[in-house]
Amino acid sequence: MISGDYIAGLTDGEGCFYVNIRPPDRKYQRSKVGIETHFYIKMREDELPLLKQIKNYFKCGAVYFQKEKRKNHSQCYRFEINSQKDIHEVLIPFFDKHPLRSKKKENFLIFRKIAMMIRNNLHREDRGLK
Repeated sequence: MISGDYIAGLTDGEGCFYVNIRPPDRKYQRSKVGIETHFYIKMREDELPLLKQIKNYFKCGAVYFQKEKRKNHSQCYRFEINSQKDIHEVLIPFFDKHPLRSKKKENFLIFRKIAMMIRNNLHREDRGLK
């Protein structure tokens, strides 16, 4: 069975906290800037069973095949949490309980702050967006 501390350590090395900013787009009828938070752990395809264990641990998220186009890289899979509800109710409390130990801790703290701003709709104001 996989532990929370193991997942935190794996995230220190292989995880990513990502904030996507989508500009307004008339084609897709988006009149406002969209901001989304994402978390993923990407590993070689032979580590798929481990990513499935992580998904089962969190009881949310999904595992995706990511086709690698770069010649010197192997095919891989990603475990991702994209749901804003799961980011707030599962992921952030998890890393509050199982803190990161590398420089990635700083990334998580920024990610956490942005996620809270989104939750409070502060990103809809010019000051919050900046």
